[in-house]
Amino acid sequence: MERLILASSSPRRKELLKLLGIPFAVIESNLEERLDEEAEPEKAIQKLAFQKAFHVAERYKDAYVIGADTAVILENRILGKPKDRRDAYYMLKSLSGKTHTVLTAVSIIHGEKHTTFSESTKVTFWPLSDDEILEYIETNEPMDKAGAYGIQHFGSLLVKKIDGDYFTVVGLPVSRLYRELKNFGFHW
Repeated sequence: MERLILASSSPRRKELLKLLGIPFAVIESNLEERLDEEAEPEKAIQKLAFQKAFHVAERYKDAYVIGADTAVILENRILGKPKDRRDAYYMLKSLSGKTHTVLTAVSIIHGEKHTTFSESTKVTFWPLSDDEILEYIETNEPMDKAGAYGIQHFGSLLVKKIDGDYFTVVGLPVSRLYRELKNFGFHW
């Protein structure tokens, strides 16, 4: 069987990749994440996903290496992970009552071959009161997530509806990844 590596320390991505039923290793890229602020949001996220995968693939040339990155995009502006609680508050306030895009880019590298793709999902938030935002921040859930929320736990209470793939919002579009791995020649 061929070797698959997830170049991410994200517990959510690890959990989602398990859904495919493929054995894999987790090797964190330890890459200092820097978004190309000059690039369009989709291209910037794809570049970061590729860099994460490449950083690990350099050391494991015989493996299939997966790198991924997720961003929340509001009005063509990327909302990354909040720096602190105040930043989380302002991010959530800006998302309140609006529809935004969650984009997850994935890069697969094997030897000299690579492919990168992205999936996007529209997410609409309920109008949120200051108390709702502050209560959510108190859970600490927003602090390590793009856009300051996670849809899979308490953050689900903020979401009115989604249009697209739920797993893209969580951080790994598993259905598309499955198809891309098959097309890429990975056999399990």
